Amino acid sequence: MASIYILYYILTLFEKDVATLHSKMETYSKTSVVLAVAAVAVTAWLWRVVNWLWIKPKRLEGHLRSQGFDGRPYRFLKGDLKEALEMLKEAQARELDVADDAALRVFPFPYYTVKNYGKKSFTWFGPVPRVHIMNPDHIKEVLTKIDEYPKLKGNPLTRLLVTGLASYNGDKWAQHRKILNPAFHQEKLKLMLPVFYRSSREMVDEWEREVMKSKGNETCELDVWPYLQSMTCDVISRTSFGSSYKEGAKTFQLLREMATLIMQIVRQVYIPGWRFLPTKTNTRMKRAYKEIQEAIQGIINKREKAMNDLLGLMMESNNNNNHHNGKNGMMTLEDVIEECKLFYFAGQETTSTLLVWTMVLLSKYPAWQERARHEVLHVLGTDNEVNATTLDSSALGQLKTMTMIMHEVMRLYPPVMQMTRAVERDTKMGDFVLPAGTQLALPTILVHKDPEIWGDDVAEFRPERFAESHNQQGAYFPFGWGPRICIGQNFALMEAKIALAIILKRFSFELSPSYVHAPSPEAPILQPQFGARLILHKL
Repeated sequence: MASIYILYYILTLFEKDVATLHSKMETYSKTSVVLAVAAVAVTAWLWRVVNWLWIKPKRLEGHLRSQGFDGRPYRFLKGDLKEALEMLKEAQARELDVADDAALRVFPFPYYTVKNYGKKSFTWFGPVPRVHIMNPDHIKEVLTKIDEYPKLKGNPLTRLLVTGLASYNGDKWAQHRKILNPAFHQEKLKLMLPVFYRSSREMVDEWEREVMKSKGNETCELDVWPYLQSMTCDVISRTSFGSSYKEGAKTFQLLREMATLIMQIVRQVYIPGWRFLPTKTNTRMKRAYKEIQEAIQGIINKREKAMNDLLGLMMESNNNNNHHNGKNGMMTLEDVIEECKLFYFAGQETTSTLLVWTMVLLSKYPAWQERARHEVLHVLGTDNEVNATTLDSSALGQLKTMTMIMHEVMRLYPPVMQMTRAVERDTKMGDFVLPAGTQLALPTILVHKDPEIWGDDVAEFRPERFAESHNQQGAYFPFGWGPRICIGQNFALMEAKIALAIILKRFSFELSPSYVHAPSPEAPILQPQFGARLILHKL
């Protein structure tokens, strides 16, 4: 009997040991599975990183070189960014003569890349090769085939600044373009001419008050750049938000601050996830973004009826599109806000820089200033006063010399130095194939100064180049080309012509001895780094 109890006890102990062992094995098995899955995930992630930062760039480099493209060898992670930034910093420390090529100061690395490696060259934006497209036929192809060559997605932080029509692709771009087109129709823009006139007149009146303070009451030295910025900001505020323009102006101040922060970001290699870190720049960007969204939404919510400003016209077109196509065919409130932000950059920055470089070049070349003034007096009359009725669209169309001058200014100082596009699948262009994963760079500032296109006098200021329409499409594209040509180009040119006409009737101007010619790629438009000090003479 005792032996049976002993045997039972032994079996009980054995059963417990077996159960414990089984439990441990289950735990070990689960741990092993988790570790194995983690190992696979880490390996896959490491493979993606290695492929992104080394294997893919070297493969793309080999593909490009095999087709005759040339450039610096790829260097891990940063590519050419370090050298490009160093070269830009050195270039920004130098002054130029007005007759010098602005690309030497604002676009030095691509400039010397093309000079050293030829037009069929590439640079490295981090681990991504950017192929220079400088053949006008190829440029036309890229800007026409918008589905084959879409806009870059870019750094997510830059999209906090502005998205809107200019950054969309595919169906969303087509939808927004359709809704916005009516707001920028020539007949609608005529409604805004009185605003253009009013803001320009107020600026010139302020200049006259400055002249009256000076000795002799006929001449004074003035930095015209901040005045031009304020004037164009006033125009875009009034034309965008109508009676709410003061609220709009405050919003634009925040946008300008964000643009400065953006320029710090785009000059760095994009690292996924970096935007989530609570850095000083990231924090300020997100706070400004929230303030801007809330301010514009407040203006929109106050609207009780449609108005003849850009916001009102856009909302009216959006509602009409909703009526015909349903909710799927209309823009959301967020979309409307983004388009309002885009109005600022499309309107304010472009026009102010066009005007400042026009005044600088007309100061350098007084014969052309006199020709433009003679034309203005002939078309608008010799009396000192110009009113909104006189400056109608018909009169603006007669200012042929002024039009030539502005086109030549934009050839030498294009609003945007370079356009970029993505290649998402292997694409044949001419006699070569662009591999998927590359980017295309259309360096406007270099193509506009290519002697093979424009002649040996390419560096000279010669507005007569545009006496006849420029037939070589793809060689001149300050506002882009094709279906995505800037929707606001007529807005910008009409505003600039009215402002310059009023200036030419009231003043002659020349460069001040203290003027420093220092074009700078700010936000990311070509701006005068140290302003534009001119000597104004009251007429």
